[in-house]
Amino acid sequence: MAIAESITRLAANFLALLQTRLELVAVELEEESLRLFTYLIGALAAMFCLGIAILLGILLIVVIYWDTHRIGVLVSLIAVFAFASVLLGFWVRDSYQRKPRLMAHTLTELGSDIDTLTPG
Repeated sequence: MAIAESITRLAANFLALLQTRLELVAVELEEESLRLFTYLIGALAAMFCLGIAILLGILLIVVIYWDTHRIGVLVSLIAVFAFASVLLGFWVRDSYQRKPRLMAHTLTELGSDIDTLTPG
C-alpha cells in the first residue's frame, strides 16, 4: 500500500506541477497579446496624429512658397519624409529584434524543473 500511495502522490505532484506551468504559459501568452495590442493602438493613434500634422505642415509650406520655389520645396519635403521613413523602419526593426523572447519565464521554470527532477 505504501508504494501505491507514493506513486499516487508522485502523480498528483507531477500533475500539479504541469498545471502550474500551463497556467504560467497561458498568463504569459495573455500578457504578450495585451502588450502587442497596446503597442498597435498607440502606434496607430500616433501615426494618425502625425499624419494630420505632416499634411497640414506640408500644405502650409507649399502655400508660403507657391509663387517662388514650389518645386524645390516639394522635392525637399519628399526627401525629408523619405529619410524619416527609412529611419523609422530601422528603429522598428531594431525594437522588434530586441524584444524579450516569448514565454521566456516559462522556459526558465521548465528548465529549473528538469534540473531539479534529474538525478545526479
